[in-house]
Amino acid sequence: MSRPTADTGMIGPVAMTTIVTTDLIGITRGRSFPTDELASYQASGCGWVPANSALTPQDAVADNNPWGAYGDLRLIPDMRTRVQVPNGPDANAPGLDFIHADICETDGRPWAACPRTLLRNEVERYREQLGLEVTAAFEHEFNLGELDAPLSHRAFSLGAQHHAASFGGWLLSALRAGGVEPEMFLPEYGKAQYEITCRPTQGVAAADRAVNVREITREIARQMGLAISFSPKLQEDGVSNGVHLHISLQDQQGNPVMYDPDTSNGLSTLGQHWAAGVLKYLPALCAFSAPTPISYLRLKPHHWSASYACLGQRNREASLRICPTITIGGKSPANQYNLEFRPLDATASPHLSMATVLMAGRLGIEQKLALNATTDEEPDTLSEAQRQARNIVALPGSLGEALECLRHHDELFDALPKPMMETYLAIKTQELKSTDSLTPTELCDHYARIY
Repeated sequence: MSRPTADTGMIGPVAMTTIVTTDLIGITRGRSFPTDELASYQASGCGWVPANSALTPQDAVADNNPWGAYGDLRLIPDMRTRVQVPNGPDANAPGLDFIHADICETDGRPWAACPRTLLRNEVERYREQLGLEVTAAFEHEFNLGELDAPLSHRAFSLGAQHHAASFGGWLLSALRAGGVEPEMFLPEYGKAQYEITCRPTQGVAAADRAVNVREITREIARQMGLAISFSPKLQEDGVSNGVHLHISLQDQQGNPVMYDPDTSNGLSTLGQHWAAGVLKYLPALCAFSAPTPISYLRLKPHHWSASYACLGQRNREASLRICPTITIGGKSPANQYNLEFRPLDATASPHLSMATVLMAGRLGIEQKLALNATTDEEPDTLSEAQRQARNIVALPGSLGEALECLRHHDELFDALPKPMMETYLAIKTQELKSTDSLTPTELCDHYARIY
């Protein structure tokens, strides 16, 4: 409890720190305690409940989940991940102070359905089995304020930038304070749409950083009284919000391994195997990267998102894109070279989606899969015969289809912990039932409030 001050006997609010986990549906949850008692929570963390991981986006515990009312867990904080943002535009608002955690059994063993542990284990497989390090960054698009922005706030314009300059300035300051290393805040194509990009980092920290971006951005908007949503679609015919996952691989000495200057597109043999693995499993990966009914209003042709499983160079209709490199100022293309995974949005868990993309890529390397699903044309403009000749397949048209693809990709499905998959399928089955009667407009309104 708060202590009286020496002079007046008045009390003030106790500073709090929160241990958090970001669950299978991308919602960050946790428990708070007085910051001055942090030392007592570092080793053993705080209590948690298995069924918390079975919550749907509609905040109902999914029926038929494997946990029911039983069991106890611990949130064990990873002290290297602490985020502290002491202030924001509202001088009276409490500062942000949270720490990412792993979900463990009460004896300290990793819990099978923890998405952060899943990602860490996959990063370790890259290191131990392939001798590779993973570097990644998530880019986020979101809508800020009302969609009826003045006409002067045109796409990518200075007017739109200046309209949100106060928000953007506070956001960049808060992200810096939180150790997120922001790069740019920019107006996007859609009405009241903005994007925030941050520097890449290695392994699990990349997914932690994605969570930090979302939570800090929401907090600054809340303090400024601004509506905000990361949902994939706010209007059926509106511009979509995506999350773009950039991935590059290095050897144990830090040398990039995806780039080969002697190939037509710069992609090394190892990089080709990795990309082929992602493309092979991409219809199933959509169950994790595009995990809500609203996601499939975005994954359509001519939306600059993705609707087919293919690799393209500088092609924003490709689901996997070779990003441009520059040689201005003597910069090295090899050090910039990365692949961008595009059929991803903010209704997804950063840890779960990144882990499954890495799994697919690793399987491609291990199986030495050939890369043939490539095009620098918009896939929808090709004939069906042309797409078949290049092995370009359509992505699922709905969450239900994506879940079926996942169930039938035994190699990927069996690589995932059984309790996690039982929980995830229970969540998504109930989510589909609860939203089945909603029109596209109602879906947009529904998910805009959640994400």
